[in-house]
Amino acid sequence: MRAREQTPGPDDRTARTWADVVATARRSTADGLVVGTSGNVSARVGDVVLVTPSGVPCDRLGPGDAVGVDLDGRQVLGELAPTSELPLHLAVYRNTDAAAIVHTHAVHATAVSTLVTEVPPIHYMAAALGGPLRVAPYALYGSEELAHHALRALDGRTGCLLQNHGTLTYGATLDQAYDRTAQLEWMCRVWLTAVTVPGRTPSLLSPERLAEAAERLRGYGQRG
Repeated sequence: MRAREQTPGPDDRTARTWADVVATARRSTADGLVVGTSGNVSARVGDVVLVTPSGVPCDRLGPGDAVGVDLDGRQVLGELAPTSELPLHLAVYRNTDAAAIVHTHAVHATAVSTLVTEVPPIHYMAAALGGPLRVAPYALYGSEELAHHALRALDGRTGCLLQNHGTLTYGATLDQAYDRTAQLEWMCRVWLTAVTVPGRTPSLLSPERLAEAAERLRGYGQRG
């Protein structure tokens, strides 16, 4: 089999973006959202997707571990093999306006993915991700079937759970994608905490209340 041709090194923009990918992956481990290799991060630079490599723990990634593929999955940067979840990342980039993706096996969110088909609207911040978060049906990791299920669950949303698997969120930046992952994990933790109180049933927000929150959130934060 012919060896793959030597790929060119990263330019400045690619190098900066890869540094952000590494920082985000390391942060996911530090914050307890990922253990070892159980998660992956990517960011899009033009028609190239920079993605964490397969089998390398997130907290050990460095500048020399950069992996880049085009939107058809052909490797254009680096020598390490890309994450096994590459079909999932590419499906999201091809079908949404995502510029960054974070996938984790966060404990509380993964637990919730085994219990429900939609994250109960326990908090108004669900509106920040588009509404109640769906749970994509189980499929083998790294499969096209999983990517298909995830896209359906993401319709009108910027995040979802993957049944018996974990979380997936995307955003316009790595910070935004990561913040959405952290928010999703927090909401799942709140719901799991509430439902364990004996003799009590947590109140949930109506679609009208979520729509009201979504409208308010559009004007949230600093503007200048």
